[in-house]
Amino acid sequence: MGLLFKDDLQDGFGTWALGYIPYGAADFGEIQAVARTVGEGDAGAFYEAWVTAGDRLVERARASLVAGKRASARDAFLRAACHYASSYHLLFGEPADARLVAAFRKQISAFDRGLALLDPPAVPLRIPFEDRTMPAYLLAAQGRATEVRPLVILTNGYDATVTDMYFASAVAASRRGYHCLFFDGPGQGELLFEHGVRLRPDWENVIGPVVDFALTISSVDPKRIALVGWSLGGYLSPRAASAERRLAACVADPGLLGIADMMRHMFVQMGASAESVKDLGNVDPALLDKLQAMINTDRHLHWSIVQRGFWVHGVDNLRDYLRSAQQYTLEGRVGSIACPTLLTAAESDPLAAGAESFFDALRCPKDLVRFTQNEGAATHVELFNRSLLNARVHDWLDHVFA
Repeated sequence: MGLLFKDDLQDGFGTWALGYIPYGAADFGEIQAVARTVGEGDAGAFYEAWVTAGDRLVERARASLVAGKRASARDAFLRAACHYASSYHLLFGEPADARLVAAFRKQISAFDRGLALLDPPAVPLRIPFEDRTMPAYLLAAQGRATEVRPLVILTNGYDATVTDMYFASAVAASRRGYHCLFFDGPGQGELLFEHGVRLRPDWENVIGPVVDFALTISSVDPKRIALVGWSLGGYLSPRAASAERRLAACVADPGLLGIADMMRHMFVQMGASAESVKDLGNVDPALLDKLQAMINTDRHLHWSIVQRGFWVHGVDNLRDYLRSAQQYTLEGRVGSIACPTLLTAAESDPLAAGAESFFDALRCPKDLVRFTQNEGAATHVELFNRSLLNARVHDWLDHVFA
């Protein structure tokens, strides 16, 4: 039994929106009502409950527009986007489930309509990237839209999308006087769901075009650009900073040296030696079979590795996934990070286990901020107290950019 949803895996995804409440997403009662509707239901019931609630909000928004109530329409559209975004994580996997794609399209439509009602509007943008473009948005500093201000670029991780970044970070950055540019790159949101573009470890080659684009915006201070990554973005952000010299600051939430060490730790817990799992692409077949059996009987592991990991990495078996995962490492690159860097470490977040080692290896101006259970911020990406995380990140940026 989870916090609100009866099924623990559903609860893990259904309670994301709790962290967004201070920033205009679904309110507690709305999330509780969805959980009540789902009850003992499966992934399909979870999906339908969120989408139905989102549809109701869109109808409310449309009625508000007809009545000339723009602020109410804006808020309802944005809340609807949050509902749609909450609906489909349990459906992850390849080929992309038609329900996931349908909900995602509703999500972006509602999001765009809500942002268009801001003052000034935040309109959809396209960042040129290799042979395509990446979806992006610029949220101006609140009350200072035309001023030249510092810019925060937000980068996602494995399974969130642009709307999550908006609620989790962009609104807070705007309120603190920062322009905020956020986007979905390879393996994220539109590029994965609609076009099958996979995640890649060389995030410096993703952020380079984003910075190029940012420098065309007249209100951006070119000497005060920060890159903030959350979840797997806690690896992607410093990876980009190790090569992109136009960044003036980097934040990794949490500080993450890579993703393969977590898999190595699982093998060691099974009795393998650390040396035998150094090269994950060539682990002993018997050991691989043992891990596969564990994954097959653990719903959370199965979702994380088979449904999400295989899809995002573009593989169809465990060995190839492990081979791909070990490419996501900062080994040999940490010393190349030159800009001031902030790492976070939440008390109960397994992804933050290596943050202290990461911090020790940094040779740039650096800070490590810890978050605790007593603060209500001990979970992954401090999701149940994003207000505290945002306050500390922006206080740090204020100091760096001063």
